[in-house]
Amino acid sequence: MTSRCDFLVLGSGIAGLTFSIKLARTFPDKNIVIASKNSEESSTKYAQGGIAAVTDLTIDSFEQHIQDTLIAGDGLCDRSVVEMVVREGSECIRELESWGAVFDREPSGTLNLHREGGHQKHRVVHHKDTTGSEVQNTLSNQIKLLPNIELLTSHAAVDLIFEGNTCCGARLFDLETSNLYNVFSGSTLLATGGIGQVFSSTTNPNISTGDGIGMALRANVKTENLEFIQFHPTALYDERDKKGQVFLISEAVRGLGAKLVNHRGEHFMSDYDPRGDLAPRDIVSRAIASEMKRTGQEHVYLDCTEIDVAEFEAHFPEIKRKCLEKGIDPKYQPIPVLPAAHYLCGGIKTDTWGRTSMLNLFACGECACTGLHGANRLASNSLLEALVFANRCYLSVVNDPLFEDCKDHSSEVPFRISNQAVSSGELMDLTEEMQSIMSANIGVRCNQIELNKALIRLTQLSGTTEKIISEQGINRASLELRNMISVSLEIVRQSLLRNENRGTFFKEEE
Repeated sequence: MTSRCDFLVLGSGIAGLTFSIKLARTFPDKNIVIASKNSEESSTKYAQGGIAAVTDLTIDSFEQHIQDTLIAGDGLCDRSVVEMVVREGSECIRELESWGAVFDREPSGTLNLHREGGHQKHRVVHHKDTTGSEVQNTLSNQIKLLPNIELLTSHAAVDLIFEGNTCCGARLFDLETSNLYNVFSGSTLLATGGIGQVFSSTTNPNISTGDGIGMALRANVKTENLEFIQFHPTALYDERDKKGQVFLISEAVRGLGAKLVNHRGEHFMSDYDPRGDLAPRDIVSRAIASEMKRTGQEHVYLDCTEIDVAEFEAHFPEIKRKCLEKGIDPKYQPIPVLPAAHYLCGGIKTDTWGRTSMLNLFACGECACTGLHGANRLASNSLLEALVFANRCYLSVVNDPLFEDCKDHSSEVPFRISNQAVSSGELMDLTEEMQSIMSANIGVRCNQIELNKALIRLTQLSGTTEKIISEQGINRASLELRNMISVSLEIVRQSLLRNENRGTFFKEEE
């Protein structure tokens, strides 16, 4: 089966939907296909904090936001990209509001702005503590109004289709019917999100299996900075459920006055950094890991008891609900927290227009490496980056379309379809082993010896996975494992090559 479209978008979070909306409005006679494993699920949906942007020049400045981003990125940000993104951010906020997004405001009508770790000013635009969900719902509602957008839910991308160095589309797998077919497009956008599921514990949803990066690696598209993986310092610790997706306690809680303490109630962050609880995430995560190791505990605590109860409930209703669900009342009890895999600072290398090293292929959002984040992402810069670069990808397509004719590859179906359940147990075992390897060796710290061991074993797991696919065919589990191992291997390779500690990357001396 083969189909054609003008634009193919892989992923349905903030990056993919924003790009699609803009194209559909500009080209009502063109058809846009959005393919997603689950259109109701994305990392965007779980973003609590908000969108960092300079919206009021009387209390903030572009230069201050630029400096905060550069400091967090620990010397590896591209300053020209940082300046561009920061200066274009406020217009993206206004556009979201024009599409129906509602952000918290003061009684005077001005935006209510949070402050988060690494920020010197209050500049985080938010919708209580469910900003991502508000943005996702707003964009999804816009998509429904545009008849030239076709949303293919329950569809996994298998591989890119390309000739030489020109992308012609992608091969898709229908998860409901098990049909495998090609979609040819004039331009293709990878907006597939992050890689959190390569770790045992992550704030990312189960769809975050590095699909776009895995496909890019197999097509020899350039990637960069994959060794820089941000661990969010404060994921909710649950002794009964330590694996899979964990609930995030927003950095804005510390911005409102919460303090990190150990099991003896001692505030420890000032011992690690003069900025204390509002230091950048890489520093806070390593400090927590050190405190856990020093005290022999599995977690630390976030003490919110000094925050005004009404203010906490107004700003963080979802966090309070989740804590109460776990038997924790933040009014009286500190919240048990620990670092969890959260965000990939690197990814598929792009230029300032979202163009990758392959013609007609764009990347945007967490799967992309734009130069904004450097070695560590500043809090709430992720949704900002996605909005700015979705707009830039759109402008690039509008102003300089690179349509190429590719031959019909419809007869080239390299995989059989698996209708068997016999491999599910084996695939689960392989996935859990991969996650254990990554969690043990590519956490807030790593070392050369263990990285080399991980490389050897992951290479073996890759061979086993390819054999299963060759002999038994593909299903969702095998496709996702294939991508996660591809990404894990490249993370390890790039980690082995880095000998300088920067940002989220910290290699211990042997």
